[in-house]
Amino acid sequence: MTSQFNRRDSLKTLAALGAAGGLGSWSALAAAQAKPKPLTVGVIYVGARDDYGYNQAHAMAAAEVKKLPGVKGAEGENVPEAAAVQKTMTGMIAQDGATLLFPTSFGYFDPHILAVAPKNPDVRFSHCGGLWTEGKHPKNVGSFFGYIDECQYLNGVIAAHMTKSNKIAFVAAKPIPQVLRNINAFTLGARSVKPNITCSVIFTGDWSMAVKEAEATNSLADQGCDVFTMHVDGPKVVVETAAKRGKMVCGYHASQAKLAPNAYLTGAEWNWLTAYKTAIEAAQSGKPHPNFLRGGLKEGYVKMSAYGPMVPDAAKKHADEIKAKMIAGSFDIFKDGIKDNKGAVVVPAGKVLKQTDLELEKMNYLVEGVLGSIG
Repeated sequence: MTSQFNRRDSLKTLAALGAAGGLGSWSALAAAQAKPKPLTVGVIYVGARDDYGYNQAHAMAAAEVKKLPGVKGAEGENVPEAAAVQKTMTGMIAQDGATLLFPTSFGYFDPHILAVAPKNPDVRFSHCGGLWTEGKHPKNVGSFFGYIDECQYLNGVIAAHMTKSNKIAFVAAKPIPQVLRNINAFTLGARSVKPNITCSVIFTGDWSMAVKEAEATNSLADQGCDVFTMHVDGPKVVVETAAKRGKMVCGYHASQAKLAPNAYLTGAEWNWLTAYKTAIEAAQSGKPHPNFLRGGLKEGYVKMSAYGPMVPDAAKKHADEIKAKMIAGSFDIFKDGIKDNKGAVVVPAGKVLKQTDLELEKMNYLVEGVLGSIG
């Protein structure tokens, strides 16, 4: 093997070894010589970075990656799922020199990323939402997502321990598979503790609908629901409205504990830094772009909020035991004879759907115990 060191490199090597006191510094020297390739990363949000929700979870990851060696960052917020995002992506590439983009909103993928990516083959696009398909989409595009239904199942366990009415609630944006998976996991978690619990769901119609989110929360509170969770971009309205009504809350996306410290039980949080770092390390090292990234609690893609002070030890112990099994890979959510809320069997007896099973990506039903409709 031919050495890549020139005379100047050799002098640097000797000087470094002398300064460090000998051969024990080889690892430090190697690290110094293997400086990460400079990289400008662009992150685009559909809402505000400080929304206590989906966008904030991504902004927290973006803030951390800016601290990585060789990484610079550019950000754009309040960019709608329209032609505007194509302009934002193009601008980050041309003006900021970005060669890795994280367009974070679900609706950015098709047609917007798919329109810009082929025109910029040297730029990598990492979309949040799990939509990339082998053989169908460009190789410089990829998607990442997390199994946050694991955390929603644990939210359900805690909700069941805390409810007095045995009526829990879910405020959701749209009945797409990722949302339905969360509603169902929350319900299954709760009913694993108390089989007679019902979960009432209201769909607002879009990701950020503050007035409808408040109306839905008040309506569900009027129906007797006393523990709430949600799948909307910014949970702030649901959390604060439920707390004002004297109800309890399990959060989503990021921690909303500061908004309602006396009502916040726990929450399902994203840890997007794991996916961001994987894509960044590949870009800096020249490795192929990771097209399909997935993970749950075990892989560090999701995490639980700290328990609120009102959660009793027995509830914490129960949820923590299940969480440990999830991390160990010995717990499955969708298994063994699950019916939808119309009585049809959707998971036959004896069947187990692992988190990696693509059948879960196509979920189109609400499980038994959910009061609501997707039609």
